[in-house]
Amino acid sequence: MSDDADVIVVGAGLAGLVATYELVRAGRKVLVVDQENEANLGGQAFWSLGGLFFVNSPEQRRMGIKDSYDLALADWMGSAAFDREREDHWPRQWARAYVNFAAGEKRSYLYGLGLKVTATVGWAERGAGTAGGHGNSVPRFHLTWGTGPEVVRVFREPVLAAAARGLVTFKYRHRVDDLIVEGGAAVGVRGSVLVPSSEPRGVASSRERASEFELRAQAVVVTSGGIGGDHDLVRKNWPVERMGPAPRSMVTGVPAYVDGRMLGITENAGGSIVNRDRMWHYTEGLKNWDPIWPGHGIRIIPGPSSLWLDATGRRLPAPLFPGHDTLGTLKHIVGTGHDHTWFVLTRSIVEKEFALSGSEQNPDITGKDLKLVLSRVRKGAPGPVQAFLDHGEDFVVRRSLRDLVDGMNAISPGPKLELDQVEREIRARDREIDNGYGKDFQVMSMRNARAYWPDRITRVAKPHRLLDPAHGPLIAVRLHVLTRKTLGGLETTLDSQVVRPDGTPFEGLYAAGEVAGFGGGGVHGYNALEGTFLGGCIFSGRAAGRALARRLA
Repeated sequence: MSDDADVIVVGAGLAGLVATYELVRAGRKVLVVDQENEANLGGQAFWSLGGLFFVNSPEQRRMGIKDSYDLALADWMGSAAFDREREDHWPRQWARAYVNFAAGEKRSYLYGLGLKVTATVGWAERGAGTAGGHGNSVPRFHLTWGTGPEVVRVFREPVLAAAARGLVTFKYRHRVDDLIVEGGAAVGVRGSVLVPSSEPRGVASSRERASEFELRAQAVVVTSGGIGGDHDLVRKNWPVERMGPAPRSMVTGVPAYVDGRMLGITENAGGSIVNRDRMWHYTEGLKNWDPIWPGHGIRIIPGPSSLWLDATGRRLPAPLFPGHDTLGTLKHIVGTGHDHTWFVLTRSIVEKEFALSGSEQNPDITGKDLKLVLSRVRKGAPGPVQAFLDHGEDFVVRRSLRDLVDGMNAISPGPKLELDQVEREIRARDREIDNGYGKDFQVMSMRNARAYWPDRITRVAKPHRLLDPAHGPLIAVRLHVLTRKTLGGLETTLDSQVVRPDGTPFEGLYAAGEVAGFGGGGVHGYNALEGTFLGGCIFSGRAAGRALARRLA
């Protein structure tokens, strides 16, 4: 079976859409194949909160934030901690190029497509506690007005318009099983046509085969995503020596189709995979009370005030506070021998500080409903947060600490908590609240956060004692490890061309997005700075599309 196309794009997610957009702008004909149905166009990006990493943006300057390329690059390199001469050769170059993009053309490129961001800038991944180490020195998380669906829309619409002109053909339910390589060059794909599926977006679909296919073109771009939907593959690649044993229990932050199949298929065809042990999983996962995909987990995006206890009721050490150092916290948690932890907080904290990741968990911003957004500053938890308080199996709400601990023990999958231990941790923390200064690093972080006025108004609760009944009731939240991103992947040049294990370019084969470690096989190194995943899909997809447009001219 053959189609008249210049390029085949494998994967209809964000990176694939961006690559296709750039190709059709140059008049190239593109064939997009994806194992899911049309409802899943845009892939995993649709479900995202839509955060974007910009440097020295107008929004930052209006907030009084002093950012620069040099500061952002120092933060990126300190977080990435590149230390592999061979495997980090291209990632280092991608890092410099991406930070330059974020400090320059990225905003005008997206704004030219009609994308806008909200007025305030969030401060994610505040860091591991040193100026030269992991973390953002300043707020850089720009929330898309419309969240993930809007990021998808600004590329989907021009691609669909190109499809109406005959430049793009979509082949849904086409699962690629092999790359066709002839004369050392990628010239097509072959695989299985899956039975039709009418499942809604994100719902797991059948893998039953109906027939086979073979498609050819001048080049192939792999944009098929990472491994976060396959727990067995996550555990296989888990960095045991660096992070400790893989968790026995995890919730899943991505749909089931994020299965990593194309990584192995591309490697078998001769492509190089690097840094496969680098990955990004969250520590504040909840079991979704209204799941869409198997094991569906939701991440709490926390403010800095919740008290974080391990499975035995001991406080996590400094600087492992909410919102600070994701992988440092993950390493500590798995080192305890238990997979779950606890937040202990008050009603005042949950109302001000709890946000949930995901476009569907933020209907006000996703729906561009300004009136609903403004309701967040009123008393009361946002609707999706309240729904978890009412229905989520991980939440315990009680008036007294004794009752709270009893409720925690009723849902604990591990050791029983002792009231005396939990009370000691809470009272020690509460003693530090009465003065405007003190020795508790977390309380210092809370006050530092409130020095940034957007956080003080919208994101960080006024410091108070957890046992103050005026801020009650008390709340405990059982937290799970939540799978999410692959930080390593297919090794690529700055043109997103796949590299062979001997370092030579793979003729006709390109890769972008998460399958390429968001560029180069690991642009983030060991740590991510947040707001960088969608941007990585955009930057690497753009590089692939533009490089092929030039090559095929």
